[in-house]
Order: sequence, then C-alpha cells, then structure tokens
Amino acid sequence: MINASRKTSQGRFGGGRCGSESATRLLRLATLTGAAAACGPVARIPPAPPPRPVPALRTDVAPTHAANAEYLARAVAPVLLRQRDERFALARAVAVVHPTRRVIAYHLLWRDDVHGAWIPRTVPTDEEVVWVGVDSAGVPSELWTYWHGAILHTPWRGRQVLVDVQWGKHGSLPHRVREDLLPRGRTQNVFYAFTFALPDLLLGRLNRRGPSGFWHGYRRYRDFSDPLPLADRLDAVVVARDARGVLRRVFGARYSEKPQWPWRVDLREVKGVT
Repeated sequence: MINASRKTSQGRFGGGRCGSESATRLLRLATLTGAAAACGPVARIPPAPPPRPVPALRTDVAPTHAANAEYLARAVAPVLLRQRDERFALARAVAVVHPTRRVIAYHLLWRDDVHGAWIPRTVPTDEEVVWVGVDSAGVPSELWTYWHGAILHTPWRGRQVLVDVQWGKHGSLPHRVREDLLPRGRTQNVFYAFTFALPDLLLGRLNRRGPSGFWHGYRRYRDFSDPLPLADRLDAVVVARDARGVLRRVFGARYSEKPQWPWRVDLREVKGVT
C-alpha cells in the first residue's frame, strides 16, 4: 500500500518517468530556442557614403524644382523626438524626392528592433518611413508617418516637422498625436504592454546587445524628449519614384522595404490624425 501510494504521488506531482520525460522535453525546447536565438541574423550595414557639401538654393527656379531637391530635402527634414531610453541608434537615413509630386520620403534605418531579433531569417535592422508634403513655396504642408502597417496623416503647415519615435520599435508618430486616434490594437499602451508580456526581448539579447524590457512607467514610455535633427544625418538624397536600388546600397541588401509612398498602399490603411 505504501509503494502504491508513493507511485501515485509521484505521478500526480510530476515525479517518475512521466515527469522526467516532460523535463527532458522542456530542456530540449529551451536548448533549441537558445541555439536559434544565438544564431539569429546580424546586421550588415554598408559603410556610410562620404559626406557631400549641401548645395545652395537656386533662386532662378521654384524652391520645389528638381535643381533644388537636395536643398529642399534638408530644409524640411523632420526633427526626430526619440524616447529618452532608446537603445538602438539611427544607422542610416535617405531622403527621396518625388519627381512630379511635392512629397519627400525620409527612409530611416534603425540598428535593430526590440521584438523578434532572435528569430532566424528575420530582417536584422528596422526601417521606418516619414513623408513630408510641401507647398509651392517649399514650406511643409502635411505629414505622413508609418505606424505598424498603418499610415497616419495630418496637416502640418509652415512649421518645423516633429516626429515622435516609439521606444525600441521606432514606429513614427506626428508629434503629440492623440492616443485615441491610433488604429485599434496598435495604440501605444498596447505596445507598452508587449514590453512586459512578450519573452522575445530577453531572447534577443542572446544574439545582440539590447534591452531586456522597458522597466519604467507608461508616462515615461511616451516621453519623447531626445531630439535628433535629421537634416545633418542624411546619407543620400535622390530624386526618384522608385529608390529601392539606392536604399539597398545604403541600407544593405536586406531591409524591411516599407512602402515608398503613402498613396501606394491600401487607402483604408491611411488614417487621418491630429
């Protein structure tokens, strides 16, 4: 009776052969997960192009003329307002001036992303995009930002363009956008919760140096107080409808390839915000 009772107790509480097999499976799973993370992709970003002198504004043509493309791209370049605990650097930035429409795309390559860095074959860098529309005088008039599969749009007239950059994931927001206007399921408080609920931040540290979590309150998560002017950080300025060739040369062969223009997406994913 004593032996039978003991065997039942072992089976109930995880001892014996059954418990041993479960522990072995968990150990194998942990080993495989750790090995996959340790072998995750590593960013290979090409050297930065040599700096070029900024051309002067040509006053014999309109400010939005192709001859003034590089001057204009730098003149209206956004100031990025990073969260002050940001760990990943802005590695490269390319401005693409549309040849026929008064819109400039600013492609931003961040060194990494807090989520999914350990997954094999994932893109090892993080590309985001901001678009600035200008009027006939070359003054900012509207702003689009890429935000986790959606594009946010707002009027932005005659003032310095400011873009809030999300901690770790680098989603781009018009400065001080209202939280209730963000797409459902993609609000900042949802992503804040992910920093605690998902284990892949810790797994990512097996492959590269990065944060293990965001160990501060939500108010600090939304504290965009670290300015990074983009005008002096542009590695290239081009006039093109399709700039993927240039982006590969500057960003590397593998990057996220976000939409090049805000109108070349499903218009249901373009959301007006203020």
